Amino acid sequence: MGFLSRTRSSQSRGSTDLRLFFATDVHGSERCFRKFLNAGKFYDVQHLILGGDITGKVLIPIVRTPRGWSAHYQDHEYIDMGDGEKAELETRIRDNGQYPVAGERDELEALADERHRDEAFTRVVVESIERWVTIAEDRLRGTGIRCYITPGNDDFWEIDAPLSGSDVVEFVEGRCVRLSDGHEMITTGYSNITPWESPRELDEPALRARIESMFASVEDPPNLVAVLHPPPFGTDLDRAPELTADLTVKMEGNEPKLASVGSTAVREFIEQHQPLLGLHGHVHESKAANQLGSTLCLNPGSEYTQGTLCGALVALGDRAVVSHQFVVG
Repeated sequence: MGFLSRTRSSQSRGSTDLRLFFATDVHGSERCFRKFLNAGKFYDVQHLILGGDITGKVLIPIVRTPRGWSAHYQDHEYIDMGDGEKAELETRIRDNGQYPVAGERDELEALADERHRDEAFTRVVVESIERWVTIAEDRLRGTGIRCYITPGNDDFWEIDAPLSGSDVVEFVEGRCVRLSDGHEMITTGYSNITPWESPRELDEPALRARIESMFASVEDPPNLVAVLHPPPFGTDLDRAPELTADLTVKMEGNEPKLASVGSTAVREFIEQHQPLLGLHGHVHESKAANQLGSTLCLNPGSEYTQGTLCGALVALGDRAVVSHQFVVG
């Protein structure tokens, strides 16, 4: 499956009670999702955690022709494909985090209308999540590996239903769940406000309140795993290109100017309550590990556009992160 490169590790003393694999921001890449599922057996972990922004953003039309199917994709023209070639192209599109939509020319031309396009996009994304849930059930049922998934700020509401209806995939948004006798986990994919006006955004006080409402159920804070999609503000985990009012990247010389885009609410929560581990995403280019007091905060980053899954492999003991490693493949 390709998981061989380990880019960072840390060891501390203590016995291991729990091993987990965390990934985030796969943005519709089916190749990354399959790698995520394979990571359970490959790394011998009990828990798989997918931390948000799991859907893609682009429809790719495939037009029926008198002699087959045609499409324009990645600067290449596909002309009069047979059904087998069409299926191969659809797989390639899904692996890259996009969504094929096939039909007659008049059906696809109707997608120029915003309402029709939004309806089609919602339909294919929901179908994709349903397929992912089925794949997860086939791969993981009976293995003893638990799989937790939450939507992120980019993910719209319609995917919650298929994620909530499985006996293998655990929909953990807004919940406190027990990972083991000694460890609990709280999870949210909501973010602080972004320039993109994505579906699941809250201002900082509301985000803090949402996190605190989950924390109220926690029995042992020093053993808590906090899966909070936005990273804590002002750390190595939240550095991204700074944008102007018209959403263009500010430059310093020939390089993008970087700024902190994480959440003050997340940072304040971590500094006050000191969970054992913070798992974050949201900022693809800021793979990093930082210590905030006694809390280890990790952002494995994202390279989904290359079909590469970035993850964090973590072993936990009683009130101790025994080891952590960033892995890519």
